[in-house]
Amino acid sequence: MEVTVELPDDIARRLGEASEMPRQMLEAFAAEAYRAQRLSRHQLGQLLGLDYWETEEFLTRHEARRPITLEDLQIDRQSLASLPQK
Repeated sequence: MEVTVELPDDIARRLGEASEMPRQMLEAFAAEAYRAQRLSRHQLGQLLGLDYWETEEFLTRHEARRPITLEDLQIDRQSLASLPQK
């Protein structure tokens, strides 16, 4: 899908290099979609062409964290229970 956005020239100039703007807009859209739980971490990485660790760095840099859910805690609990005991 291709999306076109029209900006007034003075605003466009304040936002920076025109060549960087499409990526900046895509990143802003992706971060917000992740926060709103419309994209998974994997989908966000796929959209931006990032590997796992680059995706983690992106989420940290954009402070795009989700609240921890009960399901997240249950998955963590199961993972911890499967670790060998010392």
